[in-house]
Amino acid sequence: MPGKPQDLTETPVSSRNVFDGELLHVYQDHARMPDGKVKVREYITHPGAVVIIPLLDNGELVLERQHRYPLHRDFYELPAGKIDRNEEPLACARRELLEETGYTARNWRHLATLHPCIGYSDEKLIYYLATDLTFQEANLDDGEHLEVFTLPLATALEWVKAGKITDNKSVSGLFWAEKVLNGNW
Repeated sequence: MPGKPQDLTETPVSSRNVFDGELLHVYQDHARMPDGKVKVREYITHPGAVVIIPLLDNGELVLERQHRYPLHRDFYELPAGKIDRNEEPLACARRELLEETGYTARNWRHLATLHPCIGYSDEKLIYYLATDLTFQEANLDDGEHLEVFTLPLATALEWVKAGKITDNKSVSGLFWAEKVLNGNW
C-alpha cells in the first residue's frame, strides 16, 4: 500500500535568459532538488499553439504538406499555429484554419491540451475538432508556403503506420480524431 506521496518539487534558485529569439526564449536556471542539491535546468519558453482537426462533411480531413526547415524536408500535418500574445486559443484556431486552408468551421470542439516537450519546454498544444466546414479562400502569412489537401482518416492513420506522417502534433491529433469519431471518447 502506497504511503504519503513524496515531494518532487524542484525550486528555482536563479534564472538567466541565455537567448531571446522571435519565437523562442532559452533559459538556464539553477534549481534546488528535493534532496537539497542544486542542479542546472535548461528550457525553452514557447507561447503555445493550436492544432486543428478539420473534418469535411464527406468524412475526409483537411491536411497540409509543408517544408520544415530544421529537418530540411516536407511533412504532412494537421493545420496548426502559434497563439499570439493575449489571443484566446479558439480565436487562434479560427484564424489559423482560415489563413492556412481557406476553411471556416461552424462547430468547434476542444479535445485536449498536450505538452509535447516536457523535458525542455513549456509549450502546450491545444487541440480542436472543427466541423461543418465552408471553403472561402486561404490567406497565408508572409513566408508561409504549403499545399492543402484532403484525406480519409483511415488513410491518414495508414500514413502514420507507414511513417509518412511523423509529426508528433499530427499523429496525436489523428489518434484523438479516431477515438472521437468512433464514439470512444
